[in-house]
Amino acid sequence: MKVLIHRGSNEIGGTCIQLSTEKTTILLDLGQPLSNLSKTIDVSSMNPDAVLLSHPHQDHFGLIDLLSPGIPVYIGELGKKLIDATRVLLGRDLHTNDFRHFKSWQPFHVGDFTITPYLVDHSAVDAYGFLIAAEGKKVFYSGDFRAHGRKSKLFDSMLKTHPKDIDLLFMEGTMMQRDNSEFPTETDVEEKIFETIRQQENISFLISSSQNIDRIVSAYRACLRAQKTLVIDIYTAWVLEQLKLVSGSTPNMEWEQVRVYASYSHDEKLKERPDFFGDFRRRVYQHRITKEELAASPADFLYLGKMSSFGIIDKYRGVNPVNVVYSQWLGYLKSPNGEYYGAEEMAAYQNDPVINFIYAHTSGHATVEDLQRFAEALNPKMLVPVHTEVNDRFSHSFQNVNIQTDGIKFVI
Repeated sequence: MKVLIHRGSNEIGGTCIQLSTEKTTILLDLGQPLSNLSKTIDVSSMNPDAVLLSHPHQDHFGLIDLLSPGIPVYIGELGKKLIDATRVLLGRDLHTNDFRHFKSWQPFHVGDFTITPYLVDHSAVDAYGFLIAAEGKKVFYSGDFRAHGRKSKLFDSMLKTHPKDIDLLFMEGTMMQRDNSEFPTETDVEEKIFETIRQQENISFLISSSQNIDRIVSAYRACLRAQKTLVIDIYTAWVLEQLKLVSGSTPNMEWEQVRVYASYSHDEKLKERPDFFGDFRRRVYQHRITKEELAASPADFLYLGKMSSFGIIDKYRGVNPVNVVYSQWLGYLKSPNGEYYGAEEMAAYQNDPVINFIYAHTSGHATVEDLQRFAEALNPKMLVPVHTEVNDRFSHSFQNVNIQTDGIKFVI
């Protein structure tokens, strides 16, 4: 089996790995780089027999628009729905790729390859690792994963019933140079949110991704305990509608102490695409909260927003400080101006006397200790670091490490 890492051997984001036999070629992820300095890969020259997407984060699927539309793209069904929701609410056309779905732990075939998806714990829902077998060799691609989220039982299960006789393990290493000790688990984040909002005298904002479902669960649980109401936008409400189809334990707009703030731009998209949203718009307005209701008693609410929410945050600046609970990677706030919309304004809140800026975040990626447990269980003949900026550190923590370089083929 021939292997080529197009991008990702010493970079977080933009991952793309190629596996080939004599007759079949597949790609593992085809992501948009996180850095503007990342090298460009020529997707138009690639003609794989299929692409496997591990999860619906842009740094793993963001370049599929550049593929020939006839190339099959495999992704979990829920992941595809979340990608579609983002496109529609941004006013963009849906992808024209030939999407195909798989189910966890159920093998499927692409030419010479037999592929088994493994559902994993990650900050994105519907995230998978892949066991790929061909020509007598077994490759495991970890995708992005962790062991400390609300789906940690998936990690525990993997350690107990892990695939055996792995020739090559591609393992992510995002946390090799980061620390997660301040908030080791999602429960720690929930506790910090609760402590922040329980005696607030003004509105609180939680800055987080709408697709980080564990974080939404933490926010909702904190609101229940503090007797506050969680306010979500239309996009988040739609994401949670998709979760309803697979889980009855995830909060949604019909639950107690959840309301929807309907912005004009999102509402217009609902009106434009009744074929896509069905009766969702009508049901949203049954649970809507108006700006007048928010303004009448702001201390009763926790508003789930994004970095671009600085406009509405500024409307509530006054005698009583506004709580801004920043619940994402702090590195976004240190990025060059303009790289992430709203990051400069959000970073300025850290030193704003009328903003109570609070950090509360646990990583979507495995700690070094959990990476070690994972690698020890799978016990690969060769471990190749990916999705990391410090691949040189792996040899100090793992066995059988083989450092590879983007653009250089090798054979197993």
